Amino acid sequence: MPLQNYINGKFVPAVSGETRPFHNPADNSTIGEAAESSAEDAQRAILAARKAFDEGPWPQTPAGARAEKLFKLADLIESRAEEFAAMDTRNNGKPLREARFDAADTAGCFRYYAGLATKPHGQTFEVGDPNIVCQTVREPVGVCGQIIPWNYPLLMAAWKLAPGLAAGNCCILKPSELTPLSASVLFELIDEVGFPPGAVQMVYGAGDPVGSHLAESPLVDKIAFTGGGTTGRKVMVAAASNFKKISLELGGKSPNIMFADTDPALALEFAMFGIFAGQGEVCSAGSRLLLERPLAAELLPRLAQACEKIVVGPGLEEDSEMGPLISRAHQKKVLDYIQAGCVEGAELLCGGGAYNDRRAAGNFVQPTVFINTRPEMQIVREEIFGPVLAVQIFDTEEEAIRLANDTEYGLAGAVFTRDGARAQRVIRRLRAGITWINTYHPTFNEAPWGGYKRSGIGIELGTYGYEAYTEVKQINTCLNPQSPGWFKGIG
Repeated sequence: MPLQNYINGKFVPAVSGETRPFHNPADNSTIGEAAESSAEDAQRAILAARKAFDEGPWPQTPAGARAEKLFKLADLIESRAEEFAAMDTRNNGKPLREARFDAADTAGCFRYYAGLATKPHGQTFEVGDPNIVCQTVREPVGVCGQIIPWNYPLLMAAWKLAPGLAAGNCCILKPSELTPLSASVLFELIDEVGFPPGAVQMVYGAGDPVGSHLAESPLVDKIAFTGGGTTGRKVMVAAASNFKKISLELGGKSPNIMFADTDPALALEFAMFGIFAGQGEVCSAGSRLLLERPLAAELLPRLAQACEKIVVGPGLEEDSEMGPLISRAHQKKVLDYIQAGCVEGAELLCGGGAYNDRRAAGNFVQPTVFINTRPEMQIVREEIFGPVLAVQIFDTEEEAIRLANDTEYGLAGAVFTRDGARAQRVIRRLRAGITWINTYHPTFNEAPWGGYKRSGIGIELGTYGYEAYTEVKQINTCLNPQSPGWFKGIG
């Protein structure tokens, strides 16, 4: 049976009855079909959410009761974590060991925001009038459209839904049409928990028309989008129609800076982990490796050898270390970037193509490293979103900072060095929102996630992520009401 939308507390097919197949990127076999929704389906969800927010119980539900449901959902996700991991691996392609981390983080995210829902969310102020008590409270924004990508199908749903629901909003999730599988089971659990009808919904389908209708609708109060910059710009323009609140997380071209005093074994491991985790289909991937010249001479030969040993295969095979890309179209896009790098004069250190063995049925691309790059090259400037690493060489700290910041993006970055003072100097000058010293990629539900420049607007996760789903209201209470005596003809 095709996967169905979840609207107003019920699983329903698309109004048109149309469906879209989805696939296993390891061999491009069809896994199943999901509802191919239209603007009419999105509108039905919007109307249900509008009614649920304006008239229904969820926004007025006490924080403790909201938390109770989110805690229950977290427990249910945790109880089926292995199933969720297997589904994301089948539908997305990532190795099972990575999908297991995603499932655990998903439960943790709902649990974190369940706990945060009951914490203080207001302030009182001493003001100039002693008769006035001035305070602020945080209230839910309203109806929230949430559009998520295919690279973290389950986890991105949690990043959006957990804070939105914890704050009392009514949420409409639109998963990627490429990866609908784990969302279907997530909403089975949501249905089991028993949220009020319209409080949390899901509409499958393409970005246009479903996502665009969510972004354009004057009945939607906030739009949260994670994905590419081109689509993000369209979402932002559409959201301006009624001045929606927006959160955009749009990707990057992040520098992984390694100074000569870095332990070579550590440098090798994190140079690879920064880009080849998740097949490079990670917005914060360390896709530019900036090496101080003495380290480059030692590291690059070892890097080439190590990349040849990466076990590339179907994610469901336990020994796989890197899986396929999401689709044939995306595989071609990545291979075209590799060809462009060669044409522009960069040198392939390793990789550079697809596979001619059993992996040819899937969307696999070899772990690829370019050296002798120039800052103006496409492979250095543009987000490839695949297992392609561009190496840049520097001689001084100032040059490293200049190269690192020479990008339109500003999502992430890392510095590796044994010199603690230098690490702090460099990390403070990086124009990026998520940074690491002597590590790469760790992400925490408790800490904010967001970027500078073209990498987006707004913050997810942590208390910042909760606040993004709230409005701030100022309340002034007069303790001693009396006439202000402003109009002389009264009294």
